[in-house]
Amino acid sequence: MKEQNYTNHIRFYTPHHFVFYPVMILLMGICVGYAFNNEDWLIWLFMFLLFLSVTLVSFMLRQHYALTLQDRIVLLELRYRYYATTGNRLEPYEENLSKGQLFALRFAPDDELPALLQRAIDENLSPNSIKKSVRNWKPDNNRV
Repeated sequence: MKEQNYTNHIRFYTPHHFVFYPVMILLMGICVGYAFNNEDWLIWLFMFLLFLSVTLVSFMLRQHYALTLQDRIVLLELRYRYYATTGNRLEPYEENLSKGQLFALRFAPDDELPALLQRAIDENLSPNSIKKSVRNWKPDNNRV
């Protein structure tokens, strides 16, 4: 596996991103084409709406379930790592940071975490800025 860093940390899921969604878009396009060129346009409109609904529901469910669980795990791991490295709890600092900022801190190694956390609070760094500030990227290869 290639070493993870800021430029390649986004992950695609091939069956969804490169098979299911393109096929569904193709089917919706076919439905639109037949709707404009067919007397039974109402049936094709219904088929289009059906394919659109299946696509949207599959996207929302796939993302929602996996990301909700992942967010909880990442936050727990971050709390543990912060406590293990500093002996202090992370919870008092969490109210000063957004979820995105907290999740961006997961890429910081233990030795950079306390200083980067304080800097994120003091300068209100965006999640992207936090990620760019990590000097020794700690990969998260187990994410969804």
